[in-house]
Amino acid sequence: MNLLTKLIFFVIFIGVLAIVILYARGYRFNLDDRSLVSTGIITLSSFPKNAKIYLNGEFKGLTDMNLNLTPGRYLVELNKDGYTNWSKEVILKGELVVNIEATLFPLNPSLSPLTNLGIIRALPLDDNNRIMIFANSGVYLFELPKNVLAFFSPLKIIARAEAFPERINWEKVDVHISPDLKQVLVGDYLLSLEDEDQSPTLVSSSNSKENLISAWKEKKMTNLRKILETYPKEFFKIASESFRIISFSPNDNKVLYESLIDVNLPVIINPPLIFANQTPETRTLKKNHLYVYDKKEDKNYLIGKASPLDKEDTLWYFDSRHLVINEDNKITIVDYDNKNKRIVYSGPLEKNFFMSTADGKIIILANLNPKANPYPDLYLVGIR
Repeated sequence: MNLLTKLIFFVIFIGVLAIVILYARGYRFNLDDRSLVSTGIITLSSFPKNAKIYLNGEFKGLTDMNLNLTPGRYLVELNKDGYTNWSKEVILKGELVVNIEATLFPLNPSLSPLTNLGIIRALPLDDNNRIMIFANSGVYLFELPKNVLAFFSPLKIIARAEAFPERINWEKVDVHISPDLKQVLVGDYLLSLEDEDQSPTLVSSSNSKENLISAWKEKKMTNLRKILETYPKEFFKIASESFRIISFSPNDNKVLYESLIDVNLPVIINPPLIFANQTPETRTLKKNHLYVYDKKEDKNYLIGKASPLDKEDTLWYFDSRHLVINEDNKITIVDYDNKNKRIVYSGPLEKNFFMSTADGKIIILANLNPKANPYPDLYLVGIR
């Protein structure tokens, strides 16, 4: 092989390598003006799969798929028969990959009974699968089975009503749960959440009771502070002085909070991350408004005006990408950036209780036969 032949092969190799690199970076040849143009990629996935993809109103295929597109503004819509719709506006730039993961919820969720007690009051524990129940017959602990083949009953009695020396109004009694979720103080009586059918322990004095409650509150604040310390120091400083922390997402990467004063949240990651969420954020905070802060992307989103019951009415969904909200006798789910609010349940519902489970379902307190039954019970709403 002579030198000229080797040179030709080398030039061809370099040319092919350049084409491969340019193609991998999103460049495509435009036949209209015979030029090489930079493109971006939108990757689309959904739960459930096989949702229809519309781009600026034009059908493009089914999830999951990738779309190579020229830079510009696109309205992405995902639809699936029997499910809620999802949409988002995306600004695509050359060599940029925008990742879209959408969750669609059934328009007609299933409803399954979990208890048949007649419940006066229910309190969710913080681990997303246990509920304290107060009924005429006593205090119970309900633990949602982790699988359908669970052998043991999900309901166990903590203390019978007659085990208390006095009659207690379950609806109005003060209840305090220990930070480790192992004990509960019901009025003046201490119970273990790990034992069954026990005799309540009377706390000896009001001073002892207040000391116990105070110690539990301090421990809970310490636990919250430890998580908050994993956030950027600029955010931690403002949050410690000016925010009421409502809850952290299950993966601890996001926090739902109320701003107690008007304050500006400084930009911490500068320049912003290329692949960050494109939803416009809010960094000028107003007093008594709810926000979600994402520490991985340094993004802050306005959720709405705060109310006294936000801690009970706004919860994190199990995937850390949505909020579940109990409002106006219906349950809605919204993306953490306050986009795509959708009603997932609007049937019978007691306003004082609901929770999200660790596998993406909703538990509600409802009375499906109020003319014959004075008390509600727990129901599982199958939205996933």
